[in-house]
Amino acid sequence: QVQLVESGGGSVQAGGSLRLSCAASGFTTGRNCMGWFRQAPGKEREGVATISSDGSLNYAESVKGRFTISKDNAKNSMYLQMNSLKPEDTATYYCAAGRYCLGLNRYVMNYWGKGILVTISS
Repeated sequence: QVQLVESGGGSVQAGGSLRLSCAASGFTTGRNCMGWFRQAPGKEREGVATISSDGSLNYAESVKGRFTISKDNAKNSMYLQMNSLKPEDTATYYCAAGRYCLGLNRYVMNYWGKGILVTISS
């Protein structure tokens, strides 16, 4: 059974940093596309960053230079280092996995975590 469990969310002030983690079980992160997506209240879920099985990276324009996606295949885990956080980064962040990446397309992701809340205050 595939499970994705996010951790590391919380509340910080603008300009601060957070590191999200995603622990995966039931499949191998090294052989799949992994990604972070977010959904703010009243908005559609959007792609933040993805990392493919060969290590190729994709970032949303709004987070380039501030967020870094990475994974540790030995730990079957994925991370999102978020720096210089802005109030507009406030959202529920989801870990997702799929057989392949298609940019930041969420529809190719087969598995999803339950999400974790990130709140940035101004």
